[in-house]
Amino acid sequence: MKERSILLLEFEGGEPLANTLRRILESCPERDFELTCHTTNVNDTALTNLIHIQKPLLILLALPRVQLTSLDVLLQMIGPGESPVVVVVEADQDELGEMMRPDVADFIVTPLRDSEVLVRLRRLLNQVTQERKTHQTLTQKLGLQQLIGESPVFLAETAKIPTVAKSETSVLVLGETGTGKEVVGRAIHYLSPRAGKPFVPVNCGAIPVELVENELFGHEKGAFTGAGGSRNGLIQEAEQGTLFLDEVNALPLIAQVKLLRFLQSKEYRALGSTKSLLGDVRIIAASNADLETEVAAGTLRRDLFYRLNVVPIVLPPLRARSTDIILLARHFLVQYAAKLNSPAVVFSTEAERKLLLYTWPGNVRELEHVIERAVVFCTRKIVHEDQIILSGENIQQAPLSFQQMKAKVVSQFEVDYIQNLLAAYRGNISQAAQAAQKERRTFWQLVRKHKIDVQKFRVA
Repeated sequence: MKERSILLLEFEGGEPLANTLRRILESCPERDFELTCHTTNVNDTALTNLIHIQKPLLILLALPRVQLTSLDVLLQMIGPGESPVVVVVEADQDELGEMMRPDVADFIVTPLRDSEVLVRLRRLLNQVTQERKTHQTLTQKLGLQQLIGESPVFLAETAKIPTVAKSETSVLVLGETGTGKEVVGRAIHYLSPRAGKPFVPVNCGAIPVELVENELFGHEKGAFTGAGGSRNGLIQEAEQGTLFLDEVNALPLIAQVKLLRFLQSKEYRALGSTKSLLGDVRIIAASNADLETEVAAGTLRRDLFYRLNVVPIVLPPLRARSTDIILLARHFLVQYAAKLNSPAVVFSTEAERKLLLYTWPGNVRELEHVIERAVVFCTRKIVHEDQIILSGENIQQAPLSFQQMKAKVVSQFEVDYIQNLLAAYRGNISQAAQAAQKERRTFWQLVRKHKIDVQKFRVA
């Protein structure tokens, strides 16, 4: 199907008008759009779904005079969206003033002239095409601009994002605190068809246990003592958008049961209500814990874990992607220098060495805060070593020799390479060893040497 498409809606009594429009559009020289025709009426309940599925660039309403009084109802059925509506109507020019609507892009009145119709529609097609390209570019920037890194193990995980964003598949983002799990959640949202709707992040561990259900599902008036009115939950706030549940394993078991039901049926109930509601919300879950251990301990329901863990994205800690440390530091330097109106533009060699020798227990979030603090105290173009304030116990004080640094780089390469292969082959040792052109036993020894958890790369 061509990307540029027009949906022509024909109404009872408007067959001659629709036929004329169809003839004009089908005879268009150098036609670069696809025309779809649909016969409908003011009671057509399937119209909204048709428009949602086809996502046409333009919608044409072939409206006979007898249907003029139904225009408001028809526009309400079509609903607001990305597809501009052009009303082609049997009316006089002096009647147009009464029909003008903010949700109609253009009116074309009879008699229809081929050249006029084609020029006006092509102008709208080009305009909408450009707007969609601009929107796509902006959403890609919003989604991917914070995902900074070039290490293979990082790229192997973030490469999944554009693909999973296009679907409604459940995604579970795993990684230590500060590795950027919410950033990944936002990227998936802004690269998805839900980009224009709310992204609602919530830390499940920060909600008191007794309030979790109320926060997620809302409540009705009188549901509990002090509930003087009804209140929407986070699911309703995220309607048609994305709800990001960080520390999902912190949910109490009863809330896990209700979340599982919502994931399976899209139904939920507010506290104190006997009525089930439908929610059009995508759930993305995240955790910094070993969820298989949580399942074994009984604190996370096994069926919920399997339901969430359809596509896992495992973010490596910053110490496992040391080649990205300076890349990230320079990014944050530019960002905070502009934000804080600082003259800082580069790091000294000693400052960069200090950043590289640190183990970063707080990962990317800690690095960002360290650079922000350095920029605050920097009064010149160069950020020096003494302005990089770190936690002393995590600094390797003695500089590494050539052989030590070589061994460290080689070791890190092996870790990145092995993890990249395990991610690509979903934890299958035999396939990963074959791709590396290593004997299975030798490859397994490397895995054990670097204490790599093969299980986290396997999809349940």
